Order: sequence, then structure tokens, then C-alpha cells
Amino acid sequence: MAFTAPDGRTRSALADINVTPLVDVMLVLLVIFMITAPVIQSGIQVSVPFTHNTRILRKQRMVVTVDRAQNVYINDRLVNIHALAAELKAQLPKGAAERVIYVRADRHVPWGALAQVMDAIKQGGLKQVSLVTQPYTR
Repeated sequence: MAFTAPDGRTRSALADINVTPLVDVMLVLLVIFMITAPVIQSGIQVSVPFTHNTRILRKQRMVVTVDRAQNVYINDRLVNIHALAAELKAQLPKGAAERVIYVRADRHVPWGALAQVMDAIKQGGLKQVSLVTQPYTR
């Protein structure tokens, strides 16, 4: 759009939007989300054991977590161990073909506590249980 200045010269208005700062900010946000997304996987801090045969989780599944203090969580919600089977039955989709669950347990959890959790999971109707571990770094 052209307009006439008071001194009689014709000038044009700057109508272009500079998108460079917008692109810079968006790229920074993208990098931040890419870095923090794996960290936000679960808000419950557990130190899972290291193993040599570790596969990367490909599908999103229900996760039962047992922390160092032997608190039991379904996904990120605290659950009483005695109500775990009923909670799992309630959260399991009706007619689900794959009855798979991941168990994240701190390496310092006693075997007896983990055995109780595994028993409650089986009572909850889940057929396949996978333990989450970390790979050894070389």
C-alpha cells in the first residue's frame, strides 16, 4: 500500500511479516520437547535393574510400578496392593485380545513384594507380564 508523506514523496508501508524469530522459537521448543519427552515417561522414580537383553518398548501399554518403598502404582496412580487385581480388571478394556502389562520395579524391592504384585496382576486377568529393565551401556 502506497501513501504520500508530508514532504511529498511516495512511500510504501512495510507489509511483510518477519517469520524468522517465530521459526527460531518453534525449533527451540521442538528440541526441548524431544529431549524431555522420554524423561516424562513416568513421574515415579524407580531404579530398574540392568540387563543385557533389553528391547525398546514399541507399544503403549498399562504399567504397574513398584517403588523402593513398595508403593504400587497403576500408570501414575497410587493403588493399594490388595485392590490391585480389582483395579486392573476395571481398567482392562472389554474383549482386549492382548492382555499385556509392563512391570517397573525398583531393584531394591524385595522378591516377596514383587511376587505379590505379580500374583495380583495374574488375578487381574492379565496373561503376559514383561519386566522393564535398562540396557547396560558400553
